[in-house]
Amino acid sequence: MKRRMHFGVVLVYSLVLYFSSCSAFYLPGLAPVSFCEEGNGSEDCQTGITLFVNRLDSVESVLPYEYDVFDFCKDVKEMRPSENLGQVLFGERIESSPYQVTFKKNVKCNSVCTKTYKKGSQEDATKLDFLKMGMQLNYQHHWIIDNMPVTWCYDVEDGQKYCNPGFPIGCLVTTDGRAKDACVINAEFNKKNTFYVFNHVDIKITFHSGTGEDWKGARLVAATLEPKSIKQTDEKNLNCETGVPMEVPGTFEADVSVVYTYSVTFQENNSIKWASRWDYILVSMPHTNIQWFSIMNSLVIVLFLSGMVAMIMLRTLHKDIARYNQVDQVKSLQNSLPEDAQEESGWKQVHGDVFRPPRKGMLLSVFLGQGTQIFIMTFITLFLACLGFLSPANRGALMTCSVVLWVLLGTPAGYVSARLYKTFGGEKWKTNVLLTALLCPGIVFADFFLMNLILWVEGSSAAIPFGTLVAILALWFGISVPLTFIGAYFGFKKPAIEQPVRTNQIPRQIPEQSFFTKPIPGIVMGGILPFGCIFIQLFFILNSIWSHQMYYMFGFLFLVFIILLITCSEVPDLSDLMTDYHWWWRSFLTSGFTAVYLFVYAIHYFFSKLQIVGAASTILYFGYTMIMVLIFFLFTGTIGFFACFWFVNKIYSVVKVD
Repeated sequence: MKRRMHFGVVLVYSLVLYFSSCSAFYLPGLAPVSFCEEGNGSEDCQTGITLFVNRLDSVESVLPYEYDVFDFCKDVKEMRPSENLGQVLFGERIESSPYQVTFKKNVKCNSVCTKTYKKGSQEDATKLDFLKMGMQLNYQHHWIIDNMPVTWCYDVEDGQKYCNPGFPIGCLVTTDGRAKDACVINAEFNKKNTFYVFNHVDIKITFHSGTGEDWKGARLVAATLEPKSIKQTDEKNLNCETGVPMEVPGTFEADVSVVYTYSVTFQENNSIKWASRWDYILVSMPHTNIQWFSIMNSLVIVLFLSGMVAMIMLRTLHKDIARYNQVDQVKSLQNSLPEDAQEESGWKQVHGDVFRPPRKGMLLSVFLGQGTQIFIMTFITLFLACLGFLSPANRGALMTCSVVLWVLLGTPAGYVSARLYKTFGGEKWKTNVLLTALLCPGIVFADFFLMNLILWVEGSSAAIPFGTLVAILALWFGISVPLTFIGAYFGFKKPAIEQPVRTNQIPRQIPEQSFFTKPIPGIVMGGILPFGCIFIQLFFILNSIWSHQMYYMFGFLFLVFIILLITCSEVPDLSDLMTDYHWWWRSFLTSGFTAVYLFVYAIHYFFSKLQIVGAASTILYFGYTMIMVLIFFLFTGTIGFFACFWFVNKIYSVVKVD
């Protein structure tokens, strides 16, 4: 015992030393960059600060667009950093901008370019109409400096400050005089049926000086801006402080000229460390209290379920098992009991049928193989996210990690599917392997491809390039499918899972059941409790996907994930699943029905929280939602099945059966 305690102390001490020594450890691509004043630059200290622009998106449309699609000022020497698979799948298109920034060199009212739209030109009319559409649907710029979003910070209710990692192209005052979106910030935006372009930005860059530190130069710790709408009457004498707003009439009746300008100021702040430079963005999102409420809500549900399961185990199963075993001992001593006295009762009477192979065992084994693959992928991804490897600063890393893990986890999927199919007495092993490798991924890919066709037609930046689609197919058929075959080979080589009791040749007639113990009511009610654990967290996840808000609370998400596992494991055990031999599918569907509630919530979210307009955006929303629902159905159903499978095996293994 002393040796074990000593080993534990040494292990804990070693871990503390290890993590304390990791203070200088940075993820690939996320190492700090030092900046120096012009004339003092070197290989490890840059003077120029590149301002990148990303795609533009809107809460009123699911269709993002590249920066170049709009008629903005473009960089003559356009530079595009390499993008990972996750960024491409999410439609991120990052490119350099024409805004020139040099470290510690303040810029006052610099002109970038002038865009003129001639009244008689059809091309100019098309460009201006597209710009108006962007303002009407509140499309947002997303700029990046030193891998950090350039934020627009403004005051909201209760004196709070909210920092938005984007800012609008402009805004609209409708024909009835209603100021939409950002037009409410300025009383001068009041002309009916008029668009106001934010053609000027005041950029403020905050840096942490390297004086007294072990690194040269300075590091950027914040980048904010304030958009303004200012009409320039004289391009040679620019005024970016005050002026008439830059108006674009709703009807194109005269030439329109838009001058784009910018100002840059630098501010030193050594109290902000480089490692915590994202904090000012994340702190402005006051969701922590709600997250704790979500965790407490989920824990109450888990405690309730655990209490119910414990009560069943102690009051029902424990007494039944003791009585059955006692009766068996009496039978072995007194074989002269009447025949009807030897009749088995309770759940023991179905021991000869409880492990009868399910109908559609092929499909169930395929679902369980895919569900196992999704479960392992989700667990590893969330665990890495909790460690900080998949933070918002590492763009596209979350999706890239998920896709790569899914591809590499074909072996467990093939193994589980094949082993269970063999246990069910199946013999069509080739069909089983092919369905495991192709059925569910094929449905997801077909849905994804149809959504991609819509994005192509609409000219959206979220449309996946043909080369990327070929790469995804190569990963699927070149890596995932062969790995599934390898897993299936080992699964079929293994003997079938041995059941604790024999199965009778003739199935026993299932007695009439009460309403609540029938399959459909039990399945419908079974999904309510797992959904109750996740619905608050689901709100934030949907916000991050469709409202373009940052999601960073992976610690909370991992806790909810663990609670969901426990809930989905306990819900099927609460149902009277072992009273007949259809429990295989029922255990899967009881937990899997949570996905139906997820779909219902997604419909509610669409109509109550989003302002999405247009048929294309609506189809895209529900198309991508169906992919989420299918994945969640397989994930939760698999958890419920294996929990129930273990439970039923356990209780019948402790009963003595002749």
